[in-house]
Amino acid sequence: MIDLRMVRGRLHGIARYALELARRLPALQPSWTFLGLVGPEGIPATLGELQPRIPLIQCAAGFLSPLEQPALLASLMRTSCDIFHATSFSLPALWPGRLVATLHDANHLALRESYPWSRRVYYRLVVGPRARSAAALIAPSEFSRDELSAHLGIDPFRFQVIHPGVDGAYRPPTDSEAAAFRRARGLPQRYLVAVGNSKPHKNLSLLARLASELPVRIALAAGSGSKARLGFPDSSIELPPLSEEEMPLLYGAALALLYPSRYEGFGLPVVEAMAAGCPVIASNAASIPEVAGEAAQLVGPDDLDGWREATLRIVRDDSRRREMSKQGIARASRFSWEECALRTLAVYARVL
Repeated sequence: MIDLRMVRGRLHGIARYALELARRLPALQPSWTFLGLVGPEGIPATLGELQPRIPLIQCAAGFLSPLEQPALLASLMRTSCDIFHATSFSLPALWPGRLVATLHDANHLALRESYPWSRRVYYRLVVGPRARSAAALIAPSEFSRDELSAHLGIDPFRFQVIHPGVDGAYRPPTDSEAAAFRRARGLPQRYLVAVGNSKPHKNLSLLARLASELPVRIALAAGSGSKARLGFPDSSIELPPLSEEEMPLLYGAALALLYPSRYEGFGLPVVEAMAAGCPVIASNAASIPEVAGEAAQLVGPDDLDGWREATLRIVRDDSRRREMSKQGIARASRFSWEECALRTLAVYARVL
């Protein structure tokens, strides 16, 4: 059984990871029965190609809700599944069966000031102890493996690193596709894109300080009200929620992705933008150098002058953009959801 309870509202990286596995694993092992566990409200009906085509079991309590643990136990006991794959950091503390757990990062412990005390307690009392007894542990990057090992006191060799992938829909758009997208969303011919949320570790406030000095506008996809919360100037563009089909176009029609995050377990937007032919300027922190390799321009997350210089260069230098686009496409081709699913299936087989 694959945990899909975190699939709700705006689709984030962990939700996409769970959905991609649910989408691909049944075809790779048709002799097995795969189930998906969803919350009381089910999952959105607007997922398109990511809509699960496996039977879905409804859990009586929502993701990380007060009654989550007994409801999770009841669901797992009712289905008598051979393996439960906890695809986020919500682990079944009361269920003694075979658990495969993907822990994406240790940000609730490493960035204590950004989260309520209850999340830290949950990690200490539930995630850590249950992870130590799990049949298998997966991390999305070597950085995350090392962080989780240090903060949870788990031998790093207990973790298998399996990189997430990038969907085939992320490709460079044609000129007409890019122009049609810009018209539909009221975007200028030349713009920079920033994605994330208002949490401090995403570091988008650095771009807010920089935005008024740039000759092109920043299009911000970080949630409603983020432009005002983060202090972006009026010239910046706050984007409404975009569909999954529009995200490759958002990247592919932009001059570059600006990604100044201080802490990422993987950093999926980096490889998605690269696959769409979008040059990437990103911070040199956490997992980002591991993921981006030589294909992105990496800058210190606090180096405002460095960000200004790198951004102005990418805006002004057409040949630099073309070269970075080519390098990014090559780099992104190394990250495949099919490979991620195959390696995850091998983990299941080993556990069984």
